[in-house]
Amino acid sequence: MALAFFIFLVSYLLGSFPSGFLLAKNLKGIDLRNAGSGSTGATNVLRNVGKWPALIVFIIDVLKGFIAVKIAYLMLSDNIFQVIAGLFAITGHIWPIWLKGKGGKAVATGLGMFIALSWKVGLASFGTFLIVISLTKMVSLSSITAALLLPIYMLRHIGIFNHPFTIFSCIVTVIVIWKHRSNLNRIIKGVEPKI
Repeated sequence: MALAFFIFLVSYLLGSFPSGFLLAKNLKGIDLRNAGSGSTGATNVLRNVGKWPALIVFIIDVLKGFIAVKIAYLMLSDNIFQVIAGLFAITGHIWPIWLKGKGGKAVATGLGMFIALSWKVGLASFGTFLIVISLTKMVSLSSITAALLLPIYMLRHIGIFNHPFTIFSCIVTVIVIWKHRSNLNRIIKGVEPKI
């Protein structure tokens, strides 16, 4: 039990590493929490700092979710613990302790987590994201669409609805949509920014 607690703590701290905030602060002197959407994720970095910093933030944020799950897999080798570790990484990204609970929307961290749980499902979700963004130029709509299809991809891959991975994919879908509720409002009104 102590080992599980340690892994979950590490997963949260991994997730809460403020990559976007640190890059924006060091490169442009910007506090992302007070710029653009207020998110510390790659999209807000793209709009306020630039393409290469955004790519770096995206890769780091993906790795946060991936590493958290893999640590749980290597040390505990149990589906439930992998899922909980992933959840803690996502929680850390959304509510980082270092930034008074104001982080990103956890799309990239969630992608890394699902690549670690099932690379086929992770890549299918990322493929969906890329297709939608190429058609609409809207990161938010691409993220929402990928999140909505995530449980379907996982169910098709696992084949069991009450499997921890399938259940967790449903939870992540709810989290992503909830974090994008203001974006949904703007999409409906036709005023959502494009890249």
